[in-house]
Amino acid sequence: MSLITRCPRCQCRDIGRIGSHQYYCWGCCAEMVVGERDIRLYEVGEDGTLVEVSGTAAVG
Repeated sequence: MSLITRCPRCQCRDIGRIGSHQYYCWGCCAEMVVGERDIRLYEVGEDGTLVEVSGTAAVG
């Protein structure tokens, strides 16, 4: 698992850890779930649900 230092979506460094393998970007309000080979990106909906953003970023 990689430590997230920049958001793969907006390159912001204002990243917070919100759980095991989960991070939140304050720059673009995206939530990231880090897997062994990829990072899944989610947007937080108005009702608080997570909506997956199309595409994933590679870990590396």
